[in-house]
Amino acid sequence: MSRQQPLLNLIDDLLSGDLHDVSLLWQIAAIVISVVVGFGVARMLKKRFGRQESHSGVLSFGVESFGRVMAPLGVVVLLFVSRVLLAKYHYHVNLVLVALPIFGSLAVIRFTFYLLRRVFARNGRTISPTMLAFEKLFQLLVWLAFVLYVTGLWIDVFAFMDDTVLPIGKYKVSIADILQATASVVVLLMLALWAGAALEEWLMKMQGMHTNLRVVMSRTARALLILVAVLMSLSLVGIDLTVLSVFGGALGVGLGLGLQKIASNYVSGFVILLDRSLTIGDMITVDKYSGKVTQINTRYTVIQGLDGVESIVPNEMLVSGAVQNSSLSTSLVNISTKVSVAYDTDVDFVIQLLTDAALTVERVLKDKPPSVNLSSFGADGLDLTVSFWIKDPENGRGGVTSDVNRAIWRALKENNISVPFPQREMRILGPTPAPVSAQESTTVPKE
Repeated sequence: MSRQQPLLNLIDDLLSGDLHDVSLLWQIAAIVISVVVGFGVARMLKKRFGRQESHSGVLSFGVESFGRVMAPLGVVVLLFVSRVLLAKYHYHVNLVLVALPIFGSLAVIRFTFYLLRRVFARNGRTISPTMLAFEKLFQLLVWLAFVLYVTGLWIDVFAFMDDTVLPIGKYKVSIADILQATASVVVLLMLALWAGAALEEWLMKMQGMHTNLRVVMSRTARALLILVAVLMSLSLVGIDLTVLSVFGGALGVGLGLGLQKIASNYVSGFVILLDRSLTIGDMITVDKYSGKVTQINTRYTVIQGLDGVESIVPNEMLVSGAVQNSSLSTSLVNISTKVSVAYDTDVDFVIQLLTDAALTVERVLKDKPPSVNLSSFGADGLDLTVSFWIKDPENGRGGVTSDVNRAIWRALKENNISVPFPQREMRILGPTPAPVSAQESTTVPKE
């Protein structure tokens, strides 16, 4: 194997030749043109398709996803074409050979950062300190590999790792084989996780499909992609896939002994998604938890209360227990409030007055008008029940109930209708005995 030393060969060309040599000028021109065209085309494609929803979803997603990678990758492709053309006409290409790994390293770093943030970063934005540290370490390793390549030391380093053998059990494996196996496993798993995240994002944007079906398809596709990546990784590493039968038996024993709850939650998650008893956005009440369903994961469901507190409820509880769903078949919810008026009040007039007052509230439905019923004859006055309908239970009930009560109170005050309050009359029969002081009290002696 001939030793490639692009940097040393370039230095020899510069020291032994003229700086105005045609080969050097052609190489500089090829590099400048490749950089300008590569970054220009990438910027144009990103601006043209990246943020326009009217174009094809796949094209727009691809351009937006690889926006940071397209520029250096395009430069690498153009430099490779330039190298081939210059070598065909017998020009030196040492400067191009140095520029190629520079932009290749930049493309690898950007693509790896993109995958990490797409898979592990929350909302694609929040980066943990651990991830930042790993990105810096990976960037350092990539540039170290670039230095080893351009200086020609990579062959010696690889030969050393290939000759160094580590005993693992009854087998002996070289460091080079271990690094290659690790790199193949990590790359395939990262690509599988990225493809799963991209597919989930694409499915969630489809409007013609039910939300639960989209979630099921995305979860199933991600699991299949990870399984395929693991199987391919094991094959590339050289591990016999028959060992999975032993692993499957151990997994079955573990499920039977200690993981039945976890397995039950996962199965319950798919049951919830498939039978569509719950959907993201539903207002539910289960046990002591009440709120809006914001996430339906394979193991748990997230319920966000009206106070903003999120509760993580295991899926098994939602399948085996009773669940109140305010928006299963319809989002219409009936709410009632009570008010009392004096006995000398015109009941028919008050009923119409309360109905009109409730209709003034914006969230109260007009096509299903409120109803007012004389529910009972109370101890202090006539008890009336005002019932009304809303169609947005996810916005809470306390606010609309308060608005209706305020409208009723204003209507009653404007029409001088009194709201009775409890009054009690106490009568004392017979003379009141005078209090006995301590000095006047007598003590009866014991006999």
